Amino acid sequence: MELDALVEALDALCEVDPATVADTESIEVLQRQLARLDALVTQATAAFDTAGNWVPDGARNAAAWLTWRCRLPRGEARRQVRRGRALSHLGASRTAWVAGDITGAHLDVMAGLRSEVTSESLERDEQLLVNQAGDLSFQGFVRATSYWRQLADPDGEAGDAEAARAGRDVYLAQSYQGMWLGQMTLDPISGSIVAGELERLEQALFAADWQEAEASLGRRPLHAELARTSAQRRADALVEMATRSKIAPRGGRYPAPLFTVLVGWETLHGRVCELGDGTVIPPSVLTDWLDVAELERAVFTPPRRVEIGARTRLFTGAARRALEVRDRQCAHDTCEVPSAACQADHILPFAMGGPTTQDNGRMLCGFHNRLRNQRPPPDG
Repeated sequence: MELDALVEALDALCEVDPATVADTESIEVLQRQLARLDALVTQATAAFDTAGNWVPDGARNAAAWLTWRCRLPRGEARRQVRRGRALSHLGASRTAWVAGDITGAHLDVMAGLRSEVTSESLERDEQLLVNQAGDLSFQGFVRATSYWRQLADPDGEAGDAEAARAGRDVYLAQSYQGMWLGQMTLDPISGSIVAGELERLEQALFAADWQEAEASLGRRPLHAELARTSAQRRADALVEMATRSKIAPRGGRYPAPLFTVLVGWETLHGRVCELGDGTVIPPSVLTDWLDVAELERAVFTPPRRVEIGARTRLFTGAARRALEVRDRQCAHDTCEVPSAACQADHILPFAMGGPTTQDNGRMLCGFHNRLRNQRPPPDG
């Protein structure tokens, strides 16, 4: 029986030293076959669900049976059943998943695109989206599908954004022994504003903790040797935000979100309407912020230049901003750190005569910038 052969093959593979299959090619093969097995299990679960083979055991539904008999978390059991049902409407996605070209996470995104309004468009464009899933990073694929939905169902996308905005809330209540417990839900723009300031203050507190530990120890400290954990610093940063709000000077300048209008981008690169962290938003949600936002215009000309001078040492001001807008994230293939959190780097190093121009600049996160500038060990 096929399942007996599968069990035997897995038994043999599990006896292998994991280190022998830890190279990049083997890991890629293993992940691909894992996706294929996941697709097979999902399809079998869908057939199990349709046939009602869970009924004789008295289960309420297939998900309940999986939770009981296979000891799956309820959420995972429901996810498997939901994916199985979605496959009946997503033929191209099913084929790609069985081939190992996409994963269950990609299928979840595709299934989320299907609605009464978009079903016809999705049937037409599904293969195109599946092809993008094979070419883009997962986050890039999510962005691409978000833009697809904006075009396929603009009213629905705007409605969802309005509902998300209306669903904002903050819960903060005093609990046992005077401790405060809280939770917050914010729309993408509001969340980006709060998270950005919280991160900025947390980084300032991190720098202070690092400097204090370095002075005390007389060497570079380990993260565990700092006075506060990252969670504690975020909590202190939130208190600092509230304190600064209370002591803000009267008549002080009110910080405003910055909206960048990309002129010519769509012609060169395609549709774009997203936050600095890559979250795609429908244009309609911007209208509520236009009265308080600052606007800047960036004009794109071929091939990747932003028109906004080349012998200064650092990318600052408009020169840095141009790179941020153009690259949008770290230029390393494996990285998706937003450009605002990256360092502007010379492709041809400045010390070797590289000019400080857009054509010779790129955004790299701190890790990849340090990695790029590491000197090789001396010979011998």
